[in-house]
Amino acid sequence: MNTLFPLLAVSIWTGNTLVTKSAATAINPAAIAFYRWVLAGVLLTPFVARAVWHKRAIVARHWPRLALLGALGMATYQGLAYEAARTTTAINMGVIVATMPLMSALLAAAVTGERPTRATVGGAMLSLAGVVVLAAQGAPARLLHGGLHPGDGLMVVAVASNAVYGVLLKRWALPLSTWEQLYVQIGFGVLVLAPFWWLAPAAPITAHNLPLVLYAGTAASIGAPFCWMNGIKRIGPARASVFMNLLPLLVALGAWGLLGERLHGYHAAGGALVLAGLLWSQRRSRLH
Repeated sequence: MNTLFPLLAVSIWTGNTLVTKSAATAINPAAIAFYRWVLAGVLLTPFVARAVWHKRAIVARHWPRLALLGALGMATYQGLAYEAARTTTAINMGVIVATMPLMSALLAAAVTGERPTRATVGGAMLSLAGVVVLAAQGAPARLLHGGLHPGDGLMVVAVASNAVYGVLLKRWALPLSTWEQLYVQIGFGVLVLAPFWWLAPAAPITAHNLPLVLYAGTAASIGAPFCWMNGIKRIGPARASVFMNLLPLLVALGAWGLLGERLHGYHAAGGALVLAGLLWSQRRSRLH
């Protein structure tokens, strides 16, 4: 039963990737990013606001760091992902998102000054090769002639911003509970997103896009973090991170079955390289 929590979290994130792609034709990227975090903040307010108010002195002392975390994890990551979905596929997005744990490990090594193991570097290079194959649709030479989809590049930047978010979150260890930090970061994320939402073309909530906003603001913003935190608490971060390797496969199946995306040989080749790099890095890091 303990493994059910990380599995549920990855399943919810899979759904969020499909929702992100579906939103590309249903609502402006700045609008859904803004509505999503406003909804999540409203839902958390009855449960967290009082505790945050009692700790307002701590929040005031650490607000620059909390603001940066909110800008990276809430505004930049998801905002760029919604924009990326306009020019790339859900399958590509799933594979690129799967590189996040390895990217975080490399960034953490750079921040702490620790020299990464050969397995970590090798796994990173193998995963990078997989992303290149995927982005170039199986013909890496196309990248030399401007053949990269803008969405793939935006998705790499989005994942990198979330990786930086994770490294800083762990490094700073702010004196707030997980839910309190999440609540305050959501507030700062909304402030960052508000100007983009205001300046973007009007995108009201309709019967067509309401389910997408509800899923993103509830399951993806609250349910997934709850399941993931409980999974790490029960089986540890190393075992929990292995479940992230299921994301590209689940997204590919969902995109094929629900969104009608076609599966190609380069999807299998790129996904296999990314998965091999992740497994190699995780397996050797546990041995060391």
